[in-house]
Amino acid sequence: MRVEHFAERKIEIDGWPVNLTTYRIGETFHCRADNVSPGAGLARTHGTTREEAEQKAIERAKDLLSRTRRRAL
Repeated sequence: MRVEHFAERKIEIDGWPVNLTTYRIGETFHCRADNVSPGAGLARTHGTTREEAEQKAIERAKDLLSRTRRRAL
């Protein structure tokens, strides 16, 4: 098996920059969402379509980032 349809894009979720990496292995699309600044992995999901995999990752990232407190410097 090999990686196909690799794509990377940056989006913003609740004021946080998030990097989405999506690719297909076999018949399954995989998506990884990570926080751009520290590079912390937020979500790893899969689905039958690119949109489904990305939507699951975005929902999970939103859930995690909404619980993160910001502190003024």
